[in-house]
Amino acid sequence: VQLQASGGGFVRSGDSLILSCQASGRGFGDSAMAWFRQAPGKERELVGRVNWNGAITDVAGSFKGRFRITRNYDRSLVFLQMNSLELEDTAVYLCAAAKGPDLTRRDDWTYWGRGTQVTVSS
Repeated sequence: VQLQASGGGFVRSGDSLILSCQASGRGFGDSAMAWFRQAPGKERELVGRVNWNGAITDVAGSFKGRFRITRNYDRSLVFLQMNSLELEDTAVYLCAAAKGPDLTRRDDWTYWGRGTQVTVSS
């Protein structure tokens, strides 16, 4: 599975942004996918997950109400809709894919794409 994240950029606090992750290769269609982020000097943290067919999504607690994760009809694209962006949302955002029942830890995810930088300014 190959993953390519895009859509990052420079935005102001309060703005919205949509990130995309394009999946390709063998097996992406039945893999769960996720968005993580990593700010400078901080641990990589899970933002949200979506199951293989897009029917089940799960956004981490601190992002609920602001972020939304979706998957398109052919399962090749995963989107992260980010609203009301804050300075603390500045980070590299990465997408990941994996198969399995429990995908709660960073190490559970098998495939990683290169990240896309999101920078929020005041």
